[in-house]
Amino acid sequence: MSFGLFNKKIDNILPGRVLTDREDLVCYGFDASSREGMPLAVVKPVETDDVSRVAAYAFNNNHPIVPRGAGTGMTGGSVPLKKSIILSLEGMNRILDIDEKNMVACVEPGVINAHLQEQLEEKGLFYPPDPASMKFCTLGGNVAENAGGPRAVKYGVTKDYVLGLETVLPHGRVLNTGGKNYKDVVGYDLTRLMVGSEGTLGVITKIFLKVLPLPEEITTLLCTFSKLDDAARTVTSITASSIIPRTLEIMDHESILAIESYKTYGLPLDADALLLIEADGSHSAVSNDAEKIADICSFNNGKVNVADDIYSRNRIWEARRSISQALYNIKPSKINEDIVVPRGRVPDMFAELRNISERYNLKIANFGHAGDGNIHVNIMTDKSNQEEYDRAKKAVRDIFESTVKLEGTISGEHGIGLTKKDFIDMELSEVSIKLMKEVKNVFDPKGIMNPGKIFP
Repeated sequence: MSFGLFNKKIDNILPGRVLTDREDLVCYGFDASSREGMPLAVVKPVETDDVSRVAAYAFNNNHPIVPRGAGTGMTGGSVPLKKSIILSLEGMNRILDIDEKNMVACVEPGVINAHLQEQLEEKGLFYPPDPASMKFCTLGGNVAENAGGPRAVKYGVTKDYVLGLETVLPHGRVLNTGGKNYKDVVGYDLTRLMVGSEGTLGVITKIFLKVLPLPEEITTLLCTFSKLDDAARTVTSITASSIIPRTLEIMDHESILAIESYKTYGLPLDADALLLIEADGSHSAVSNDAEKIADICSFNNGKVNVADDIYSRNRIWEARRSISQALYNIKPSKINEDIVVPRGRVPDMFAELRNISERYNLKIANFGHAGDGNIHVNIMTDKSNQEEYDRAKKAVRDIFESTVKLEGTISGEHGIGLTKKDFIDMELSEVSIKLMKEVKNVFDPKGIMNPGKIFP
């Protein structure tokens, strides 16, 4: 098919909602990873029937489809390969229902995470999963990647809140799974199968989410340590206690320096590490938990400060959420890896990272959700220095090998996408990978759904 005929046919499907000009296509050819591609077209549906018609056209004409939300993914999951059609779901951005009686929200995939949070808070409710990009990322993307966030240590990740989905399959048919029920064990759990599938099985067009009552009170503590080892031990001490904090975040010295060079927040530049810890719940429970947390931090040589007001609390979190961008200002080609180890192995993982940093003569900045063992490892490098960049890529494999050695996983909340697909056999068996490919083939026999992702 000639490109001109392709343009005419694809434009006939959704008139006025198809982009084919190069300057438009470039904007949809990358995400927050370092990977890029060029789609054949960008299609912008506004309802499920639109998605179904595009999928059927793509299936019949063997055109790959790449579903896309806000493009905030870190592993290249929405980067188009093989002359794909980008299915941009940004226009499907309605909050369809907030059912206060049943504690369920129904949303379209293009709803921004923070927009749902705001609407729920007005009703005394909240949706726990809170990625660092929550002000920009879409809930459809969160579901596709099974996103987490700081509150995961207490509340879990996206999969723990998805009750049901509407999904358009590659041939255009619509699959409905689950709904508003908190319990449902009829047949295989296809809802859970779709969560975290990275757009390789179908296109999510409607999401039913469990929501919770807004906590009565939140207390925020910032704990400063002169030694990273003390901070890491504090993490395991807190998680081994009877306390389940709302958040338990860690920032190492390199992360602190990056934040303060990006914008002045008043973080202590002489600290080797910081822990950002929150407790939530009833007034009495929060007061008791915060006191116990402070005692544990002090016992491990930490200096504890409590955020006295909402302004101080918000400023601390603004600093935490700025880390990734701040690090790019130091090294434009930094490599960001998202690993998880059992919580008791967090100190061991930091020791491994220190050794790798020294072995390859590279700065490595570490931060993340230490309370559930999830560390964001940032290798500071610049592609313009090829020799340094080659060292950085070698360091990635060592990091993954150390992670698996400590019984961890090479991806906690960023998915596999393009950037990690060559490493999955370090963690998954040949039997697992073969079975996953067979599942993929059942849903997508022509291989048109987000091709080239997950599997080597």
